[in-house]
Amino acid sequence: MGAHRRRCDWCNNGTPIVRDMDPVNPDYQYWCEECARALIIKGDAIETYRELEGEPIYGRLLDEHCTLKRFYQFARA
Repeated sequence: MGAHRRRCDWCNNGTPIVRDMDPVNPDYQYWCEECARALIIKGDAIETYRELEGEPIYGRLLDEHCTLKRFYQFARA
């Protein structure tokens, strides 16, 4: 199933913008913008990720809400 048909694994509502490439729980790999923002604010940001929408939405969220962005990495295809 393509990312455009998926739903956020946490809220099961939003369209995923980011995929956790090294999830602690494989049931939670795809995150919508709202849930991804909540993770960052909580201090539990995704460490290895892949943007799904072609825009660096998650990267911008990290820039806005996380001072330790250097520890996170974008996974290359």
